[in-house]
Amino acid sequence: MTAADRLRAIPSWQVTLGVALLALGFLIAAQLASESPRVRYTTQERTPLLETAGQLQADQDAVKKRILELRAQIQSIEGEGEGAEDLVRQLNARLQEARIAAGLIALTGTGIVLQLEDSRDPVPPGGSDADYLVGSRDIRTVVEELWGAGAEAIAVNGERITSTSAIIDIGPSLLVNSAYLAPPYQVSAIGPPDLYDRLSASPGFVDFVRARGDGYGIQISLAEPDSVDVPAFVGTVTLRYSRPNPSPSAGPTAGPSGVPGG
Repeated sequence: MTAADRLRAIPSWQVTLGVALLALGFLIAAQLASESPRVRYTTQERTPLLETAGQLQADQDAVKKRILELRAQIQSIEGEGEGAEDLVRQLNARLQEARIAAGLIALTGTGIVLQLEDSRDPVPPGGSDADYLVGSRDIRTVVEELWGAGAEAIAVNGERITSTSAIIDIGPSLLVNSAYLAPPYQVSAIGPPDLYDRLSASPGFVDFVRARGDGYGIQISLAEPDSVDVPAFVGTVTLRYSRPNPSPSAGPTAGPSGVPGG
């Protein structure tokens, strides 16, 4: 019997079973081959991946912490900025008050305006012409009475009166600050609404009106406008020979010779 005859003598179900078993063997071998790298990957690479993930998480937590710290610093700086702004506003307010007190700011408000003119009465024989003219003493008296009545700002013919203002006779005119003024003289004053009542009740002002107005004919008129404007002082405020005393908390300062307190 030949080999071909032997093959034909094998039952068909045996052939089919053999082919099926052979195919199953190939499938098992292929499955094992495909699973081997996956098993090797999961066992060899899992630990480094977990370490990397843990490091990234730690870095992220550190960044979040830093962000929170920076936010806290920003809020603190913003709070300090608000305090600095308040301090600047307070300093500006004080500076404004100092400028107003020094007469460096133009002002407006309730007040009165007095006008003084030379007398038109004839000078009697033996009399003095100066007595019938408005002089520096008259203007100084009016200014002093206005201060005493509560005036907060005064100007003479537009010249602001300050602590350093001088009112001096220069012939038939006046020198106020550094300006030469000619009559008539208008004295503008800002003060309380009852400034005129206060001024009129002052014995000094009453005596002045009687002496100069009734006695020599000096013309004194008064007006109460709705608003009085007083200009700013335009002279120099530079001190050449004076300087402020140092604060006791500032410690000793060097004098002109370089020696403290000298």
